[in-house]
Amino acid sequence: MPKNKTHSGAKKRFRVTGSGKLMREQAGKRHLLEVKSSRRKRRLSQDQAVSPADARQVKRLLGR
Repeated sequence: MPKNKTHSGAKKRFRVTGSGKLMREQAGKRHLLEVKSSRRKRRLSQDQAVSPADARQVKRLLGR
């Protein structure tokens, strides 16, 4: 049986931590950055955990 392929879009958007948690980038830091405060931009830079409702599907896309 052939190997399963990892979803190309998912591997660019999600990563798995050492403990197995799924992480994602936060939206809103691509453009219109002049109007956003430094505090807001700094907060948006931090990774966020994937919500439990989406975690199962994300794991499947990543082949885990």
